[in-house]
Amino acid sequence: MRPNQIVLVFVLLFGNASFVAAQNDNFERKELIEQSVLATNFFHKKDFEKSLLLSRDILKKALILKDTVLIAASYNTIGSNYSEISEFDKSIVYYKKALFYANKTLNDTLKFKANNNLGNLYCFEKREYKIGVQYYKKAIFYSKRIPNYTYTLLTTLNLAWVYFDDSNFEEGLEYLLFSNANFTKYGTETLSVVHQMVNGMYNDHIGNYAKAKNYYTKAIALGYKYNELNDVSYSHNEFSKLLFKMGNYKEAYIHLRKFDDLKEKIYNEDKLIKASITGLNVELDEYKRELSKIELIKESQNQNLRKSKIIVILFVIVLFILLILIFTLIRNNSFKRKLNRELTIANNDLLLAKEKAEEASQMKSQFVSTISHELRTPLYGVIGITNMLIDEYKDLSTSPHLNSLKFSARYLLSLVNDILQINKIEENRIVLESMTFNISDEIEMIIRSLSFLSQTNKNKVELLIDPKIPEYLIGDKLRFSQILMNLISNALKFTKKGTITITATLEKTEEKLNYIGFKIKDTGVGIAAIDQDKIFDKFVQVGRNDTDYQGTGLGLSIVKRLLHLFGSDITLESVLGEGTTFSFCIPFESDLEKTNEIINNIRVDLSSSQIFNVLVVEDNRINQLVTQKIMEKNHYKCCVVDDGQKALKMLEKESFDIILMDINMPFLNGFETTRLIRNKNIQTPIIALTAFDKEEIAEEALSAGINDIIIKPFDQLRLFKVMSTLIQNAKNVG
Repeated sequence: MRPNQIVLVFVLLFGNASFVAAQNDNFERKELIEQSVLATNFFHKKDFEKSLLLSRDILKKALILKDTVLIAASYNTIGSNYSEISEFDKSIVYYKKALFYANKTLNDTLKFKANNNLGNLYCFEKREYKIGVQYYKKAIFYSKRIPNYTYTLLTTLNLAWVYFDDSNFEEGLEYLLFSNANFTKYGTETLSVVHQMVNGMYNDHIGNYAKAKNYYTKAIALGYKYNELNDVSYSHNEFSKLLFKMGNYKEAYIHLRKFDDLKEKIYNEDKLIKASITGLNVELDEYKRELSKIELIKESQNQNLRKSKIIVILFVIVLFILLILIFTLIRNNSFKRKLNRELTIANNDLLLAKEKAEEASQMKSQFVSTISHELRTPLYGVIGITNMLIDEYKDLSTSPHLNSLKFSARYLLSLVNDILQINKIEENRIVLESMTFNISDEIEMIIRSLSFLSQTNKNKVELLIDPKIPEYLIGDKLRFSQILMNLISNALKFTKKGTITITATLEKTEEKLNYIGFKIKDTGVGIAAIDQDKIFDKFVQVGRNDTDYQGTGLGLSIVKRLLHLFGSDITLESVLGEGTTFSFCIPFESDLEKTNEIINNIRVDLSSSQIFNVLVVEDNRINQLVTQKIMEKNHYKCCVVDDGQKALKMLEKESFDIILMDINMPFLNGFETTRLIRNKNIQTPIIALTAFDKEEIAEEALSAGINDIIIKPFDQLRLFKVMSTLIQNAKNVG
């Protein structure tokens, strides 16, 4: 019994632009890649003979080209074929060769697949679980570096299967829970069969036979639907064990027969014999290559013997030179000792300076994390209470003082986010997301949010949108909005009684990509030519006096770095006293089907008449009030407790649909409280509602049993979407 082996599809491995350009100059390599795809297709069709023949030919040519990626991929395909014809020892040999060459490349996908396949063989065929689990864990490591969370989910399911197959259900449960929590987001049709089967195995173990039977039935149905016959056979086998345990011997025998019939259908004996014969030729090639190496070594030794006479003569000459050098070395020895002492002192100073620099860097990161948390916590209260005042006292909604307070709080929040943003960019922790949005709506929302600033400086804002731009685009609208927010706010700050013109033009279209050019033009003070090269540096502000609008000097630095993530750059034209124009171009995708899918995924049904019961665990009294008001305003029943101990006592008396958990609390923090809740076998979904940055706590939150993280101050629509999804998933699992 074993999971499906993973073979490589080169169209995915080499999909980057630089590789495609290289292939245009090298027809032979491009042809080899096409043949590799064909070898993979033969493997999936169970035509092992053709797959081995083609892989053998590719390997010969790849070795001549010294292309480590092609070599690793060929060995991986050969190993997969040997595994399928039950030549497991040979399969391991070829998988290890694939891993050896993969480790010489920068291709984490190759490393992931070789490790995953070795994990399969050691766990399910050799029964050497300790070795196999180590390979699986390495595979998970590489899947996260790609990153490909579907690969992570695949190996996590394999680990759960391994532990259950070894009757180690306690350790396997951790991986099953992870798979269940992430399957909706990252699962695929081909993984759905194993996902259902592994859930069936666990429910079989805990005695929930009805549930286990339901999972096995789904697994079998999905397997036939998606033609995953290998996984269907295992599902029949596990189902027969359950039926036998339930005393339904007749039906158990039927499923066992289906298991045998499927295996016979998959592994046709004649095909396996032909593949085995072809495999002998592959092994013969390996032996020939080893013999060639031996011949080369022998020839090298002969050449060395012929050169020995020359070496003796050279040795005499060298000896004479060495005598001269020894004399020189003795004379200079004293000088070198003195120099070494000075170098040692200098090296120690450098090491000390390095340690101090690393300590300073760590302290900087800790400071950024701490100060952002300490600022976000009261800001959540300020923004929340401001919104409450506007909602409850409609006559205050037009109050300039209240709007000033709201603007000031959001401006302070933007400063905190700027500091965090620049820190994340420097540490390469930002990954662009795909969201659907309307450019006109997005820019108008930014203009409205900056209306206080434009009114203060008595500026007029003009927006010109090219009608050729599609209505809906796909891209990271949050990073895009941040770019525009910084540029427009800068224009408004340094322009008095002037005009800011924002222009968006469709410059070109390539397939589904729309290249849109943006210009932000103002009639402000302008930037001197001597200052234009440095305004994109951190903490730099030019052309300011004591009355200018103050800031961190991070805005334009963030703009330049974010545009770099989009594959774009920014240009500047400015004349002192006349104004400044910033220009850039960003490619956005336009795909109606994908747009509808994204919109459906983010749509939250808040019209339901059902009232959900929410437990809020929060030690800050002001934040308690804000969160409770938000919940009750959206028709949720809300219970608030001050700390983790009170939360545990409340859960003993009452059940809740979902828990909103603060992290930074006295006595028991959010992680410790969650672990204690999970130890009590309470599976209520838990969302961390925290002022900490998500990436700082994500790993510990996942290990503690927290289902998702929302950062304060938060987008209410995002919070209720996550809450709705988690509650629905909990009901489906239950």
